[in-house]
Amino acid sequence: MGCVNSTNKKQAKMLSREIDDQLRADHERSKAEVKLLLLGAGESGKSTIVKQMKIIYGTGYSDNERIAYRLVVHLNTIQSLVAIVKAMGRLGIEFANPSRKADVESFYHLAETSEDGGLPPDLAAVMKRLWEDVSVQECFARSREYQLNDSASYYLNSLDRIAAHGYLPTQDLLECYKKLSQPT
Repeated sequence: MGCVNSTNKKQAKMLSREIDDQLRADHERSKAEVKLLLLGAGESGKSTIVKQMKIIYGTGYSDNERIAYRLVVHLNTIQSLVAIVKAMGRLGIEFANPSRKADVESFYHLAETSEDGGLPPDLAAVMKRLWEDVSVQECFARSREYQLNDSASYYLNSLDRIAAHGYLPTQDLLECYKKLSQPT
């Protein structure tokens, strides 16, 4: 019996030593880790700071992460134009060119049926025509009167580039708005 107990005690001591070593290593690693709590109102730039830190001080974004952000960029662009078009009605701004009304219908339909929220060429073309319309620009100039992403003009002015086949966001992901509901 004494032999069994001593073997168990030796194993227990070895296991305890391994656990202690792991705890020490974890403690040393955590000393080097910097934790940062960012607080602020919605759309005040908290996520942008985290993204910039990842680019500047971290490993940057992998191709898979950039592919995931491509969808966010496309959705932000579509949502921005939707907000502008809806605001035109509330602000009483009519299209100077009557054919833009048909473009709005086409825009809504194409955006709704777009696979994976992307920007296929036909949707991008309709969006570009709408964005270049004088009345849409007038409504955009009054964006302080309605809710609009800060990045709206950035993306809408870059429609050709962000709708291009094979587009991967680089600095564009700093402009995208992705609502965070939990710590990252």
